[in-house]
Amino acid sequence: MKHTLDIVPLKSWIDTGDKPLIIAGPCSAETEEQLVSTAHLLANTGKVNVLRAGIWKPRTRPGEFEGIGSIGLEWLKRAKEETGLLTATEVATAKHVEEALAAGVDILWIGARSTANPFTVQEIADALVGVDVPVLIKNPVNPDLSLWIGALERLNRAGIKKLGAIHRGFSSFEKTAFRNEPMWDLAIQLKSACPELPIINDPSHICGNRELIPYIAQKAMDMDLQGLIIESHIDPSVAWTDAKQQVTPAALAELIDNLAVRHPESDNPAFEDKLSELRTQIDKLDDTILKQIGDRMKIAEKIGEYKRDNNVTILQVNRWDEIVQKRLQLAKALSLSEEFAAKYLELLHNESIRKQNEIMNTKSATEV
Repeated sequence: MKHTLDIVPLKSWIDTGDKPLIIAGPCSAETEEQLVSTAHLLANTGKVNVLRAGIWKPRTRPGEFEGIGSIGLEWLKRAKEETGLLTATEVATAKHVEEALAAGVDILWIGARSTANPFTVQEIADALVGVDVPVLIKNPVNPDLSLWIGALERLNRAGIKKLGAIHRGFSSFEKTAFRNEPMWDLAIQLKSACPELPIINDPSHICGNRELIPYIAQKAMDMDLQGLIIESHIDPSVAWTDAKQQVTPAALAELIDNLAVRHPESDNPAFEDKLSELRTQIDKLDDTILKQIGDRMKIAEKIGEYKRDNNVTILQVNRWDEIVQKRLQLAKALSLSEEFAAKYLELLHNESIRKQNEIMNTKSATEV
């Protein structure tokens, strides 16, 4: 479902040429020297458009460093004056908004914890009525696309037209290599729902460690996201927050140099002709697959009737386990990922169960 947002293009409020938007800076503003020195190193790379720094930090437990507070805004102002970089920081209350705007902060962002709370988002939106400032909204902590879109709509209704999203990954119970699971499908769904919306990737918070950042950054470029927001510290080893996921300005410059930035379209007619031919093949295969799934569900309905007439339960765990194991082996042989195959089988199974449930709740021909 498409969601219409009244926004202006990214290029109209920050010109990056044909390069992706790069926002970088320390997770937290710690001292004036740390922030300003980092800003100079980032500016000297010639690859950074915006300096970011956390002034107020939402922490999971009390007693942890919760940001330097309002004094850090003066440090951001100094860094901007000395380097020419635009500045950005996170806001979570109306007071944060008021103070950040008074200090001349150029771009505001709303964090994942705040996005998850419509009351908080509305408070920020109300504080921004009548203000012309870019606002970026991080995805909520949990994978809830409606919540993410709802936050964007609240800001848009408040009159914010310089609007963007930040894909920073989602919380997961499963322990993986990532701090937050990328769940690229959610970013793709947002892109499909709001095609005019710029989406920036946050590989720092997805990865949780600097070693994986280049991989996720490249993936974001391949997915046609419009930029990156990466945490960078003059000396990550002594950072007060998120030390493991911050990179030095020199490492950031190297990362950006190694990015392969591709384009969503090509002006090569031969390429377009070949792409059109391959897409036609895909369309035909998709039609065939859906028809075969339809045939499969008709058989599932017959199975449901047979189980109903013989007083047998719908679910037989042993049979389902057998199907999964055989199909996963086949998927592996076909070079399909196990994750994809498992999700596909789960969807098929759920639809089969739904069909059989419908049959179970109808009378058989002999009972009519």
